[in-house]
Amino acid sequence: MDARLFFQADMSEGVICPLAGGEVGVFSARAPNKGTPNEDAAALIPVNDHGGILVVADGLGGSPAGEQASCLAVRQLIDSVREAPADDPSLRAAILNGIESANRAVSELGIGAATTLAVAEIHGRTVRPYHVGDSMILLVGQRGKIKLQTVSHSPVGYAVEAGMLDETEAMHHDQRHVVSNILGAADMRIEVGSTIELARYDTLLLASDGLFDNLRTEEIVERIRKGPLKQVVRVLAEDCRRRMISPEEGQPSKPDDLTFVAFRCR
Repeated sequence: MDARLFFQADMSEGVICPLAGGEVGVFSARAPNKGTPNEDAAALIPVNDHGGILVVADGLGGSPAGEQASCLAVRQLIDSVREAPADDPSLRAAILNGIESANRAVSELGIGAATTLAVAEIHGRTVRPYHVGDSMILLVGQRGKIKLQTVSHSPVGYAVEAGMLDETEAMHHDQRHVVSNILGAADMRIEVGSTIELARYDTLLLASDGLFDNLRTEEIVERIRKGPLKQVVRVLAEDCRRRMISPEEGQPSKPDDLTFVAFRCR
């Protein structure tokens, strides 16, 4: 199993490669003008010709060694999947074990480090999401229908889900970046979603909050629902960077590390 771990400090055109019978694009870069390391990490874990796992982790800014926490969490997950029985059609147990191992490993650093984690398990034409924290998973049809959107584990995320805040209010809320569920905490919990059928031309996206803090959900949907995947990756990265560097009145803007993984079935 040749897992690919991405942990990048410089802007790039992203990486496009085959995975799980489809195509996947990855982008990761630290915030503009940031002197400290990128605290995000991402991984592609191939399982077989029709299966694979996508991962995005966002080390918490302001906590010690955010970059160490995110990279460690992803590596623990990779190791757990590698150890799974080859004849097991589901990697659910391996993924859950990997996330729990990652939580212990980050806690045992003993320096208050923490990270989020978003995972998508792909088997043929199905996907199952797992997440801890506020890194988001989004599944969009070619016509723009949102088939899956995870809820951020944060007071603001729960308020949006309950209808107490709309997206615009949430983006400007002073507690937007308070995360209530993280790897590195004794009370960490894993949210596991139901299996969802992937239709032709669906786009699956996993991203750190560097994406969702600079583009509204409807803007992201419009950019990812059609067009070649290489173009999708480039446009998302360019538009996010533009918002980070050149704020416009009435538009979201927050310089941050940016990492996302986009997948489509062939």
